[in-house]
Amino acid sequence: MEKRKMPLAEIDLRHEQADELAIMVLLVDDQVIVGEAIRRMLAGEPNVNFHYCANADQAVRAAEKTRPTVILQDLVMPSTDGLTLVRQYRAHPALKNVPIIVLSTKEEPEVKRAAFMAGANDYLVKLPDRIELIARVRYHSRSYLNLVQRDEAYRALRQSQQQLLETNFELQRLTNLDGLTGLSNRRYFDEYVGAEWRRAGREQTELGLLMIDVDNFKSYNDTYGHVAGDEVLMRVAATIDQISSRAGDLAARFGGEEFVLVLPVTSADGVRTIGEKIRTQIEDLAVPHIGSPTGPVLTVSIGGAALLPLPGEPATKLIVAADRALYKAKNRGRNRVLVGD
Repeated sequence: MEKRKMPLAEIDLRHEQADELAIMVLLVDDQVIVGEAIRRMLAGEPNVNFHYCANADQAVRAAEKTRPTVILQDLVMPSTDGLTLVRQYRAHPALKNVPIIVLSTKEEPEVKRAAFMAGANDYLVKLPDRIELIARVRYHSRSYLNLVQRDEAYRALRQSQQQLLETNFELQRLTNLDGLTGLSNRRYFDEYVGAEWRRAGREQTELGLLMIDVDNFKSYNDTYGHVAGDEVLMRVAATIDQISSRAGDLAARFGGEEFVLVLPVTSADGVRTIGEKIRTQIEDLAVPHIGSPTGPVLTVSIGGAALLPLPGEPATKLIVAADRALYKAKNRGRNRVLVGD
Protein backbone atom coordinates (compact mmCIF):
# COMPACT_ATOMS: atom_id res chain seq x y z
CA MET A 1 0.00 0.00 0.00
CA GLU A 2 1.43 3.38 -1.00
CA LYS A 3 2.10 5.78 1.86
CA ARG A 4 0.48 9.22 1.77
CA LYS A 5 2.99 11.97 0.99
CA MET A 6 3.02 14.77 3.54
CA PRO A 7 2.41 18.24 2.10
CA LEU A 8 5.44 20.52 2.17
CA ALA A 9 3.61 23.15 4.26
CA GLU A 10 2.82 20.53 6.91
CA ILE A 11 6.45 19.37 6.97
CA ASP A 12 7.65 22.94 7.44
CA LEU A 13 5.12 23.52 10.23
CA ARG A 14 6.25 20.41 12.08
CA HIS A 15 9.90 21.41 11.76
CA GLU A 16 9.07 24.88 13.08
CA GLN A 17 7.15 23.43 16.03
CA ALA A 18 9.91 20.95 16.81
CA ASP A 19 12.56 23.67 16.81
CA GLU A 20 10.52 26.00 19.02
CA LEU A 21 11.56 26.22 22.64
CA ALA A 22 9.28 24.59 25.20
CA ILE A 23 6.44 26.73 26.52
CA MET A 24 5.31 26.52 30.14
CA VAL A 25 1.79 27.80 30.85
CA LEU A 26 0.79 28.46 34.45
CA LEU A 27 -2.94 28.89 35.04
CA VAL A 28 -3.99 30.45 38.36
CA ASP A 29 -7.77 30.08 38.79
CA ASP A 30 -9.87 28.83 41.70
CA GLN A 31 -12.43 27.16 39.40
CA VAL A 32 -11.40 23.60 38.66
CA ILE A 33 -13.74 23.47 35.69
CA VAL A 34 -11.86 26.38 34.09
CA GLY A 35 -8.56 24.64 34.80
CA GLU A 36 -9.76 21.48 33.08
CA ALA A 37 -11.11 23.44 30.11
CA ILE A 38 -7.80 25.27 29.58
CA ARG A 39 -5.89 22.01 29.95
CA ARG A 40 -8.00 20.43 27.23
CA MET A 41 -7.45 23.42 24.94
CA LEU A 42 -3.68 23.11 25.28
CA ALA A 43 -3.53 19.31 25.25
CA GLY A 44 -1.69 17.93 22.25
CA GLU A 45 -0.07 21.24 21.38
CA PRO A 46 3.61 20.64 20.49
CA ASN A 47 6.15 22.04 22.99
CA VAL A 48 3.42 23.35 25.33
CA ASN A 49 3.45 22.27 28.99
CA PHE A 50 0.66 23.09 31.41
CA HIS A 51 0.57 23.64 35.18
CA TYR A 52 -2.53 24.49 37.19
CA CYS A 53 -2.71 26.31 40.54
CA ALA A 54 -6.11 26.70 42.22
CA ASN A 55 -4.89 28.46 45.37
CA ALA A 56 -4.08 32.16 45.09
CA ASP A 57 -1.87 32.02 48.19
CA GLN A 58 0.39 29.52 46.43
CA ALA A 59 0.46 31.26 43.06
CA VAL A 60 3.79 33.09 43.43
CA ARG A 61 5.47 29.99 44.83
CA ALA A 62 4.08 27.91 41.95
CA ALA A 63 5.45 30.48 39.48
CA GLU A 64 8.86 30.37 41.17
CA LYS A 65 8.90 26.58 40.87
CA THR A 66 7.56 26.13 37.35
CA ARG A 67 9.27 29.19 35.78
CA PRO A 68 6.43 29.79 33.28
CA THR A 69 6.81 31.48 29.92
CA VAL A 70 3.29 32.86 30.32
CA ILE A 71 0.87 33.16 33.26
CA LEU A 72 -2.90 32.91 32.81
CA GLN A 73 -4.28 34.78 35.82
CA ASP A 74 -7.93 34.77 36.93
CA LEU A 75 -9.09 38.25 37.88
CA VAL A 76 -11.42 37.32 40.75
CA MET A 77 -10.23 34.86 43.40
CA PRO A 78 -11.52 34.23 46.94
CA SER A 79 -8.46 35.02 49.12
CA THR A 80 -6.34 37.31 46.92
CA ASP A 81 -7.65 39.19 43.91
CA GLY A 82 -5.94 38.72 40.57
CA LEU A 83 -4.64 42.28 40.30
CA THR A 84 -2.78 41.89 43.60
CA LEU A 85 -1.15 38.75 42.24
CA VAL A 86 -0.19 40.55 39.04
CA ARG A 87 1.57 43.21 41.11
CA GLN A 88 3.32 40.51 43.16
CA TYR A 89 4.59 38.84 39.99
CA ARG A 90 5.91 42.18 38.75
CA ALA A 91 7.69 42.83 42.06
CA HIS A 92 9.43 39.44 42.00
CA PRO A 93 12.96 39.51 40.45
CA ALA A 94 12.52 36.15 38.70
CA LEU A 95 8.97 36.84 37.47
CA LYS A 96 8.95 40.55 36.68
CA ASN A 97 9.22 40.03 32.90
CA VAL A 98 7.01 36.94 32.55
CA PRO A 99 3.99 37.75 30.33
CA ILE A 100 0.64 37.77 32.15
CA ILE A 101 -2.69 37.22 30.43
CA VAL A 102 -5.61 38.16 32.66
CA LEU A 103 -8.71 35.94 32.39
CA SER A 104 -12.01 37.49 33.39
CA THR A 105 -15.73 37.25 32.81
CA LYS A 106 -15.90 41.05 32.67
CA GLU A 107 -15.49 43.09 29.51
CA GLU A 108 -15.79 46.61 30.96
CA PRO A 109 -13.04 49.01 29.77
CA GLU A 110 -12.39 50.12 33.38
CA VAL A 111 -11.64 46.54 34.43
CA LYS A 112 -9.29 46.05 31.48
CA ARG A 113 -7.59 49.36 32.21
CA ALA A 114 -7.00 48.33 35.85
CA ALA A 115 -5.48 45.03 34.69
CA PHE A 116 -3.06 46.74 32.31
CA MET A 117 -2.18 49.36 34.93
CA ALA A 118 -1.31 46.57 37.37
CA GLY A 119 1.13 45.09 34.86
CA ALA A 120 -0.82 42.64 32.71
CA ASN A 121 0.31 42.09 29.13
CA ASP A 122 -2.98 40.88 27.71
CA TYR A 123 -6.65 40.39 28.58
CA LEU A 124 -9.01 37.58 27.57
CA VAL A 125 -12.63 37.04 28.44
CA LYS A 126 -13.04 33.48 29.62
CA LEU A 127 -13.49 31.03 28.35
CA PRO A 128 -11.60 32.19 25.26
CA ASP A 129 -11.62 30.57 21.85
CA ARG A 130 -9.06 27.76 21.67
CA ILE A 131 -7.27 29.05 18.57
CA GLU A 132 -7.05 32.57 20.01
CA LEU A 133 -5.78 31.25 23.36
CA ILE A 134 -3.05 29.16 21.73
CA ALA A 135 -2.03 32.01 19.45
CA ARG A 136 -1.68 34.44 22.35
CA VAL A 137 0.12 31.91 24.54
CA ARG A 138 2.63 31.23 21.77
CA TYR A 139 3.07 34.91 20.91
CA HIS A 140 3.74 36.03 24.49
CA SER A 141 5.92 33.01 25.27
CA ARG A 142 8.00 33.54 22.15
CA SER A 143 8.50 37.21 23.01
CA TYR A 144 9.51 36.32 26.56
CA LEU A 145 11.94 33.58 25.48
CA ASN A 146 13.52 35.95 22.96
CA LEU A 147 13.96 38.49 25.76
CA VAL A 148 15.58 35.87 27.99
CA GLN A 149 17.91 34.79 25.20
CA ARG A 150 18.87 38.41 24.47
CA ASP A 151 19.56 39.02 28.16
CA GLU A 152 21.71 35.89 28.37
CA ALA A 153 23.54 36.85 25.19
CA TYR A 154 24.09 40.37 26.55
CA ARG A 155 25.43 39.00 29.85
CA ALA A 156 27.73 36.65 27.95
CA LEU A 157 28.89 39.54 25.76
CA ARG A 158 29.55 41.76 28.77
CA GLN A 159 31.47 38.94 30.45
CA SER A 160 33.49 38.39 27.29
CA GLN A 161 34.20 42.12 27.02
CA GLN A 162 35.30 42.24 30.65
CA GLN A 163 37.61 39.26 30.13
CA LEU A 164 39.03 40.94 27.02
CA LEU A 165 39.64 44.16 28.94
CA GLU A 166 41.38 42.25 31.72
CA THR A 167 43.49 40.36 29.18
CA ASN A 168 44.43 43.55 27.37
CA PHE A 169 45.27 45.22 30.67
CA GLU A 170 47.49 42.29 31.64
CA LEU A 171 49.18 42.32 28.24
CA GLN A 172 49.75 46.06 28.55
CA ARG A 173 51.17 45.57 32.03
CA LEU A 174 53.50 42.83 30.83
CA THR A 175 54.57 44.99 27.88
CA ASN A 176 55.72 47.66 30.33
CA LEU A 177 57.72 45.29 32.55
CA ASP A 178 61.31 44.11 32.46
CA GLY A 179 61.25 40.34 32.12
CA LEU A 180 64.04 39.64 34.60
CA THR A 181 63.50 42.08 37.45
CA GLY A 182 59.78 42.82 37.26
CA LEU A 183 60.46 46.57 37.32
CA SER A 184 59.25 48.86 34.56
CA ASN A 185 61.28 48.58 31.38
CA ARG A 186 63.20 51.26 29.49
CA ARG A 187 60.38 51.99 27.07
CA TYR A 188 57.88 52.66 29.84
CA PHE A 189 60.45 54.71 31.76
CA ASP A 190 60.93 56.98 28.75
CA GLU A 191 57.16 57.54 28.52
CA TYR A 192 56.75 58.07 32.24
CA VAL A 193 59.63 60.47 32.81
CA GLY A 194 58.45 62.50 29.81
CA ALA A 195 54.92 62.74 31.21
CA GLU A 196 56.17 63.65 34.70
CA TRP A 197 58.54 66.24 33.24
CA ARG A 198 55.65 67.95 31.45
CA ARG A 199 53.48 67.80 34.57
CA ALA A 200 56.28 69.26 36.71
CA GLY A 201 56.62 72.07 34.18
CA ARG A 202 52.90 72.86 34.36
CA GLU A 203 52.81 72.74 38.16
CA GLN A 204 56.29 74.30 38.58
CA THR A 205 57.56 71.57 40.90
CA GLU A 206 60.93 69.84 40.93
CA LEU A 207 61.34 66.40 39.39
CA GLY A 208 64.02 64.13 40.83
CA LEU A 209 65.83 61.21 39.22
CA LEU A 210 68.32 58.61 40.46
CA MET A 211 70.53 56.50 38.23
CA ILE A 212 71.88 53.41 39.96
CA ASP A 213 74.74 51.27 38.62
CA VAL A 214 75.93 47.96 40.11
CA ASP A 215 79.64 48.33 40.77
CA ASN A 216 81.99 46.03 38.85
CA PHE A 217 79.14 43.88 37.60
CA LYS A 218 81.16 42.38 34.74
CA SER A 219 83.73 41.02 37.17
CA TYR A 220 80.86 39.63 39.31
CA ASN A 221 79.53 37.73 36.29
CA ASP A 222 83.03 36.51 35.45
CA THR A 223 83.56 35.30 39.02
CA TYR A 224 80.16 33.83 39.94
CA GLY A 225 78.49 33.20 36.58
CA HIS A 226 75.56 34.73 34.75
CA VAL A 227 72.90 32.89 36.75
CA ALA A 228 74.25 34.41 39.96
CA GLY A 229 74.46 37.75 38.14
CA ASP A 230 70.77 37.59 37.27
CA GLU A 231 69.92 36.79 40.89
CA VAL A 232 71.89 39.84 42.05
CA LEU A 233 70.08 42.10 39.61
CA MET A 234 66.74 40.82 40.93
CA ARG A 235 67.79 41.49 44.54
CA VAL A 236 68.98 45.01 43.68
CA ALA A 237 65.73 45.67 41.80
CA ALA A 238 63.64 44.44 44.73
CA THR A 239 65.51 46.78 47.10
CA ILE A 240 64.96 49.79 44.85
CA ASP A 241 61.30 48.90 44.37
CA GLN A 242 60.76 48.58 48.12
CA ILE A 243 62.25 52.01 48.78
CA SER A 244 60.20 53.69 46.00
CA SER A 245 57.07 53.57 48.15
CA ARG A 246 55.21 56.71 47.02
CA ALA A 247 52.41 56.41 44.49
CA GLY A 248 54.15 58.59 41.89
CA ASP A 249 57.61 57.01 42.19
CA LEU A 250 58.70 54.75 39.35
CA ALA A 251 61.55 52.25 39.49
CA ALA A 252 62.76 50.88 36.16
CA ARG A 253 65.59 48.89 34.64
CA PHE A 254 67.48 51.30 32.41
CA GLY A 255 69.62 48.64 30.78
CA GLY A 256 72.08 45.93 31.79
CA GLU A 257 73.08 46.57 35.41
CA GLU A 258 71.70 50.13 35.47
CA PHE A 259 68.46 51.17 37.17
CA VAL A 260 66.57 54.45 37.45
CA LEU A 261 64.13 55.84 39.98
CA VAL A 262 61.79 58.72 39.05
CA LEU A 263 60.93 60.91 42.06
CA PRO A 264 58.19 63.50 41.41
CA VAL A 265 58.03 66.61 43.61
CA THR A 266 61.42 65.88 45.17
CA SER A 267 64.27 68.32 45.86
CA ALA A 268 67.98 67.61 45.51
CA ASP A 269 68.23 66.92 49.26
CA GLY A 270 65.33 64.45 49.01
CA VAL A 271 66.95 62.75 46.02
CA ARG A 272 70.23 62.45 47.95
CA THR A 273 68.50 61.00 51.02
CA ILE A 274 66.66 58.32 48.99
CA GLY A 275 69.82 57.54 47.03
CA GLU A 276 71.82 57.02 50.21
CA LYS A 277 69.09 54.77 51.58
CA ILE A 278 69.29 52.60 48.48
CA ARG A 279 73.08 52.46 48.60
CA THR A 280 73.28 51.40 52.24
CA GLN A 281 70.51 48.81 51.98
CA ILE A 282 72.15 47.16 48.97
CA GLU A 283 75.48 47.12 50.78
CA ASP A 284 73.72 45.60 53.80
CA LEU A 285 72.58 42.69 51.62
CA ALA A 286 76.19 41.54 52.08
CA VAL A 287 76.33 39.79 48.72
CA PRO A 288 79.94 38.49 48.43
CA HIS A 289 81.98 40.07 45.61
CA ILE A 290 85.60 39.00 45.95
CA GLY A 291 86.46 40.49 42.56
CA SER A 292 85.42 44.03 43.53
CA PRO A 293 88.13 46.62 44.26
CA THR A 294 85.63 48.59 46.40
CA GLY A 295 85.20 45.91 49.06
CA PRO A 296 84.25 42.33 49.84
CA VAL A 297 80.51 42.82 49.14
CA LEU A 298 78.41 44.02 46.22
CA THR A 299 77.85 47.80 46.07
CA VAL A 300 76.23 50.37 43.82
CA SER A 301 77.12 53.85 42.60
CA ILE A 302 74.33 56.37 42.36
CA GLY A 303 73.97 59.67 40.53
CA GLY A 304 71.01 61.97 41.04
CA ALA A 305 69.46 65.21 39.90
CA ALA A 306 66.47 67.40 40.70
CA LEU A 307 65.38 70.02 38.20
CA LEU A 308 62.56 72.50 37.75
CA PRO A 309 61.55 72.19 34.07
CA LEU A 310 61.64 75.39 32.03
CA PRO A 311 59.53 75.98 28.90
CA GLY A 312 60.89 74.16 25.87
CA GLU A 313 63.37 72.01 27.81
CA PRO A 314 63.26 68.24 27.11
CA ALA A 315 63.12 65.53 29.77
CA THR A 316 66.50 64.29 28.55
CA LYS A 317 68.05 67.24 30.40
CA LEU A 318 67.18 65.53 33.70
CA ILE A 319 68.50 62.16 32.49
CA VAL A 320 71.77 63.71 31.31
CA ALA A 321 72.23 65.51 34.65
CA ALA A 322 71.70 62.31 36.66
CA ASP A 323 73.96 60.33 34.32
CA ARG A 324 76.69 62.94 34.69
CA ALA A 325 76.46 62.67 38.48
CA LEU A 326 76.64 58.86 38.23
CA TYR A 327 79.77 59.11 36.07
CA LYS A 328 81.43 61.29 38.72
CA ALA A 329 80.39 58.91 41.52
CA LYS A 330 82.04 56.02 39.71
CA ASN A 331 85.20 58.03 38.98
CA ARG A 332 85.50 59.02 42.64
CA GLY A 333 85.76 55.47 43.88
CA ARG A 334 82.24 53.99 43.47
CA ASN A 335 79.91 52.93 46.32
CA ARG A 336 78.73 56.49 46.79
CA VAL A 337 75.88 58.91 45.98
CA LEU A 338 76.40 62.18 44.12
CA VAL A 339 73.57 64.58 43.29
CA GLY A 340 73.83 67.55 40.92
CA ASP A 341 76.77 68.87 38.95
